[in-house]
Amino acid sequence: MAWIAPDEPRTAFPAVPLAGLHRLESPELLAVLIGGAGAVATARSLIDQLGIGGLAHARPDELAARPGVTPRRAQRVAAAVELGKRVLAAQPDRPWLIRGPADIAEHLLPQMGYLEREELRVCLLNTRHRVIGEDTVYVGNLAGSPVRVGEVFREAVRRQAAAIVVIHNHPSGDPTPSADDLRITADLAEAGRLLDIELVDHLVIAASGWVSLRATGGFERRQSATTIRDSVPPRVSR
Repeated sequence: MAWIAPDEPRTAFPAVPLAGLHRLESPELLAVLIGGAGAVATARSLIDQLGIGGLAHARPDELAARPGVTPRRAQRVAAAVELGKRVLAAQPDRPWLIRGPADIAEHLLPQMGYLEREELRVCLLNTRHRVIGEDTVYVGNLAGSPVRVGEVFREAVRRQAAAIVVIHNHPSGDPTPSADDLRITADLAEAGRLLDIELVDHLVIAASGWVSLRATGGFERRQSATTIRDSVPPRVSR
């Protein structure tokens, strides 16, 4: 049987059978990554201070500043977190079919939910709502700069997409749509009708979950941010 053992100096931390990893609690899994003396105590301290979600956006230098975390340990933890994000965000082997907002939101939440800056992405769909491409249109503070409709649809026009889904994140951790989100959604929906490229949905993603503006009625210009907040709670992907 294969075993995972620490690669640092000998310690009392036990080796773990590979087949039993799914039975370990989060601090124990993190301790396997950290290795070395005091791994379990260090792992518990990290999770108590940062939480599991906090590990997703902690930089290696921030981790290394914590007691018991050497630069080498910090690098291993950060690398494992990044690998996990990439595994979850990897394109499916089969064509990516969009049946509803969850098919996109739960795919992109691990990748976009913990970003420190806002991003606006566009998923391009064919007539059967299969994803044929993904385009990052904006990176930065969307609230501080106007979103140009032409830029959002540019790649969809070039690729002759039948429809699009627009996705952006809220670094604050709260996916509740803002007034600007509602205004942008209405503008994009109107432009889509003129271009004959359907805006299927606009999703807001954050660390705590996501919101579909179509499901909450956000495609209507008269809908206010307060109404959105009170009508349908964010769906939390946990």
